[in-house]
Amino acid sequence: MTRFESSQTDDTHVVLGKLTSPHGVKGWLKVYSYTSPIDSILDYPEWWVRQGDSLTQMTIVQGRRQGKGLVAQLKGIDDRSAAEALAQADILMPKAALPELSDDEYYWHELEGLAVFTQAGERLGRVSYLFETGANDVMVVRGDVDAIDQRERLLPFMPGDVIVEINLEDGRMVVDWDPEF
Repeated sequence: MTRFESSQTDDTHVVLGKLTSPHGVKGWLKVYSYTSPIDSILDYPEWWVRQGDSLTQMTIVQGRRQGKGLVAQLKGIDDRSAAEALAQADILMPKAALPELSDDEYYWHELEGLAVFTQAGERLGRVSYLFETGANDVMVVRGDVDAIDQRERLLPFMPGDVIVEINLEDGRMVVDWDPEF
């Protein structure tokens, strides 16, 4: 499964990360990446940068790992003041520009919002978000108005074991899960 956290903005873009703060005096910026692995955000030569309601396409001149994080230099951002002006801006990508995945792979933003049902047809709620653990990714399923209860459940994302079926077109997922657990 390829991960892009859902800080989705609309039906056409997905948030890949954030420009957090300036790095040095030559216009470089620290980058917080929602991608996995984190440096795959640097594979995209163009980013859409969102500040408030403004969305600007920007070109990456250079990018690299720096300690445990990433830094990048964007075209036209040549000094610390220009970099400071971009601090806390979101990095977006049009969904259409994301690489195609094989049939058994999903982006996280595709799974978020799916209705989750047991094999017996009991609705547990909707996928709220996913997160990584050492062993496997975990889905947070929150009960909604149509669910059997309002509980929040943590289900391991294990296709073929816990995850029985994913149907993106119908907006639903079937799981092998005891609703009492």
